[in-house]
Amino acid sequence: MKIMKRYRAILLCLLFLPGFVHAQDAEDAEAAAPLPRSFLNIFLGIGLETLKAYLRDDDSFNFREDRDVSLLPSALPSAPEETLVETQGSDFIRRAMFQLRTGEVFIMSFTLNTALVDHYSVFTAFVKKYGEPTHLSPREAVWETEETRVSIERPLTVKYIDKNSFPGLVQGATANGERELLRRTKFLDGF
Repeated sequence: MKIMKRYRAILLCLLFLPGFVHAQDAEDAEAAAPLPRSFLNIFLGIGLETLKAYLRDDDSFNFREDRDVSLLPSALPSAPEETLVETQGSDFIRRAMFQLRTGEVFIMSFTLNTALVDHYSVFTAFVKKYGEPTHLSPREAVWETEETRVSIERPLTVKYIDKNSFPGLVQGATANGERELLRRTKFLDGF
């Protein structure tokens, strides 16, 4: 008899739990903040000199001025040259990379220190603030709007991409060009 009461209680919990979870998800979706285009006062679309000033003034980065800035030849023949700013971080940020095209930041990539912060904590903070990701796989979680793509990649890199400037995500880009640019970006991330 006691066992039947326990099973009945468990069954009632299981029946009402999905409604509770959906109601909670709906509340979370309504309260989701707009997807950010910035991190630590560094915005997609800012210029090189402004970026240098922010990196110089922020203790989260160990910016070494022009030693951390380099020009990259374009992966696509029709695209302009790019500028890459790569700097070491301190504390939570292990390394940061900023790609600029036509003088403006269009990709920001932050590799985080896994000794101080873990993937689950970052993912949970994003879900709590911005809602569920638009794409989820074992390799990455992605949040997207028409203008911005933010991803958390394993082991722990957070990337912000201005979709208006990124040829791999803009209509009309060739599959080979997109693949080549992504391969190049992934190769550069390995250093």
